[in-house]
Amino acid sequence: MTDSEAADRTADDARGLGPLPAAVLWDMDGTLVDTEPYWQQSQIELVAEFGGTWSREDGDSLIGSGLWHSAKVLQDHGVDLPPAEIIDRMTADVMKHIKGDMPWRPGAHDLLQQLKEAGVPVALVTMSFRKMAEFIVDAIDLPGFSGPVFDAIVSGDEVEHAKPHPEPYLTGADLLGVPIERCIAIEDSPTGLASAVASGAVAVGVEHHAPLDGEGGYQQRDTLAGVTLDDLRGILRTGSSLATAATGDSE
Repeated sequence: MTDSEAADRTADDARGLGPLPAAVLWDMDGTLVDTEPYWQQSQIELVAEFGGTWSREDGDSLIGSGLWHSAKVLQDHGVDLPPAEIIDRMTADVMKHIKGDMPWRPGAHDLLQQLKEAGVPVALVTMSFRKMAEFIVDAIDLPGFSGPVFDAIVSGDEVEHAKPHPEPYLTGADLLGVPIERCIAIEDSPTGLASAVASGAVAVGVEHHAPLDGEGGYQQRDTLAGVTLDDLRGILRTGSSLATAATGDSE
């Protein structure tokens, strides 16, 4: 953070706005970019190739899950391929669809721009593999910034425990060198939110393909469109109590 950014934060605190988050940890598929339809189409085609059927409900059940788990479920539906090949096939399919046409979720690009301008660290915490994560990150264009937008990437092939385990979000905070309880994690699935809440982050659920019930220690929003830095301050203030209650801690 520059001296100017530090001075701006001090001035904001003096006006009663509260601090910005130490970092914002973003889920990728379905939260930052709308890739879920491409994953599901790939699953449909893979299962059909081996004579099976794959429903919307089957696909929805895998939203937010690790790819090794998804590969096992596809094998259970008759896909007679090694897990690594299933993952490679799906990843290649999704990358083919989004090449040259980034399917941003509403408000995600604008909020990411605001965070970078304010000097707030950002990490991508995804169960997609690093090849896919880097493909997305490299394709992001933010005015005024060059090089990778995200300060850290946590991918599904680099953690021992996938979401809903807290490891992915704890790893993201560790890579940025910030306390997890001062981080906001943005997710779209029950599986991802379970991971974020268990980690101790202040979790925000933005419903998309998978239904959310607003329960379980996270805040729920209909969209990120129009969300500002001041909104994040408010989320951090009110969300801290939700995170404490969800993890069973007491002050």
